[in-house]
Amino acid sequence: MIKVLVVEDSAVARELITHILSSDPEITVVGTAADGAEAVEFVSRYKPDVITMDIIMPRMDGFEATRRIMETDPLPIVIVSASLVKEEVEKTWRAVEAGAVAVLEKPAYSDLVNKSGDAAKLVQTVKLMSQVKVVRRWKRTTVTQPAGPAPAKIAPRRARQVKVVVMGASTGGPQTLHHILSRLPADYPVPILLVQHITPGFSAGFVDWLDRSCALRVCIANHGERAVPGTVYVAPDGLQMKIDKVGGIAAVKDDPENGLRPAVSYLFRSAAGAFGDKAVGVLLTGMGRDGAAELKLLRDRGAVTIAQDKESSIVYGMPGEAVKLEAAEYSLSPDQIADMLVKLVR
Repeated sequence: MIKVLVVEDSAVARELITHILSSDPEITVVGTAADGAEAVEFVSRYKPDVITMDIIMPRMDGFEATRRIMETDPLPIVIVSASLVKEEVEKTWRAVEAGAVAVLEKPAYSDLVNKSGDAAKLVQTVKLMSQVKVVRRWKRTTVTQPAGPAPAKIAPRRARQVKVVVMGASTGGPQTLHHILSRLPADYPVPILLVQHITPGFSAGFVDWLDRSCALRVCIANHGERAVPGTVYVAPDGLQMKIDKVGGIAAVKDDPENGLRPAVSYLFRSAAGAFGDKAVGVLLTGMGRDGAAELKLLRDRGAVTIAQDKESSIVYGMPGEAVKLEAAEYSLSPDQIADMLVKLVR
């Protein structure tokens, strides 16, 4: 059984989340907490497998509780938040920076009555996070251990010709992207296009969080704009994103790929066609295989291709599939990826 602690100050929401999780035979809710202080105390005593964490609470909010738990008794924390409340969105992404592994929309009673996908996604996410035991590995590989050097053998001709970097991530991606992008300089000489699978409604907060914590400009991509250096363009909710040979960005409602819109595969395929060996493709932590085959296409076209390594991946699904296909020229940690991205354009 997966032991879950539900942290939520609203009695109604607390009961709903408990009911949703308890409906799965593999999950048992071993406790509830009405604020962060109760959560910290419960974790120290009973060691649950996963926490669902509200953000705005009395006494101690979800950000502070996440920070303290990650410092003392690290375990997977899933933020269950209201995406339209500005203060809550800001603290949600600070909690991710502190170590929370996933962000979900707070379910409503109608989600349960109508068998909405939000309730099913909450159950699926909790089960997935319990399996990967992500937090200890993340802290060990990116904080307490020194990162190894990035491979140095980059062909100078190729390095000078890089015109675009395309990146894709899913579960665990926000932490990893923050780690990588915050290490790139403001004058990074090529544009970066990014697809991050994220709960609808959280993209704006995600982009704002990255923009405030990185030297690079980070924005949601607009249809028809031209990609410029020193900027990270994030695919908007519900749209596919692609780039053409002159750097024009299209954000369109084409069909989902791998059940996803935006899809990493769609972006990577466009970069392979538009830039070939002048592109760099980076596939990061995430469930499934979105982008793996298209990373292979990028490599076949002469692009530099990178997959996040298993040791640092929260979920080694997408990068693992890429490695199986021999799509990744390099398999690197987040620190090494940042170093590599700088070296490739130096």
